[in-house]
Amino acid sequence: MQALELDHYSLVVQGFLGTVGLQYALRHPERIERLAIFNAPITSAAKLPWKMQQLGIPLVGEMITQDPLLVDRTLEGGGGYRVEDADLDVYRRPFLQTSDSGRALFATVQNLQLKQITAEIEAGFRDWKKPVLVAWGDRDPWLPMAIAESFTQLVPDAELVKLEEVGHYPQEDWHEKVNDALLSFLRRQL
Repeated sequence: MQALELDHYSLVVQGFLGTVGLQYALRHPERIERLAIFNAPITSAAKLPWKMQQLGIPLVGEMITQDPLLVDRTLEGGGGYRVEDADLDVYRRPFLQTSDSGRALFATVQNLQLKQITAEIEAGFRDWKKPVLVAWGDRDPWLPMAIAESFTQLVPDAELVKLEEVGHYPQEDWHEKVNDALLSFLRRQL
């Protein structure tokens, strides 16, 4: 953001690693104008699914994360929809080009301290003063709607939008629904 010389911006986060963006927002609230959250672990009720926990197990995770078809199983498992091969190819490509992608994924999962992170997120957003959109796919097999509902009750200026028939990866499942929710939120006057 410094290289782009942006002082204020809207931040959009999604998924388990969306927690990194949420931590950034908590550490730099003066830079964030609005925050949009799509299916991310935002309360201590969130748990890392076994499918993802396996990726951080020594030896097992190191082998699994080298499989380019892991992308297929993860994306399709998170939404219950078939993802087109052309779209999957974009996600597979880094795993096919170098083993560094798999090693980075393994290290990321091993270092993901979800319990501590979600506790920080819950505590930090209780006093959040900026607009927050929580848009949630109601077919997410890993992060139930109850997590989004609990968070929006906790955060003073949070709005919940239920994305019907959408799974964990809303941008892949129904990008039109994501666009509608996001554009409506970003176009409102502050």
